[in-house]
Amino acid sequence: MTALQLFLTILVIAAVTFFTRAAPFALFGERPAPAYVKYLGRVLPAALIGMLVAYCFKDTLFAQYPYGIPELIAGAAVVLLHRYRKNLFLSMLAGTVCYMFLVQLVFV
Repeated sequence: MTALQLFLTILVIAAVTFFTRAAPFALFGERPAPAYVKYLGRVLPAALIGMLVAYCFKDTLFAQYPYGIPELIAGAAVVLLHRYRKNLFLSMLAGTVCYMFLVQLVFV
């Protein structure tokens, strides 16, 4: 990828991110958001987290060694650390490190 392509890619990503963040303000302005938008704002974060959890565990083989134990331990570490520290980045990083440690060194 050339420097120009890389620059244009970053520019497009930045523009799309900006416009998706600005769209609600452009659409609603000073008016209050409609009830269905408020409803989606309440339920979508939990639904998306649920979909991510399902996606992370979709290829886990619970009937075959290591029986999903590394995935379950790493998932529990993410949940416990997030409840303790309330830091999403730290929770995901620690869960990833925990999982990689388990599959590379413990459940070989």
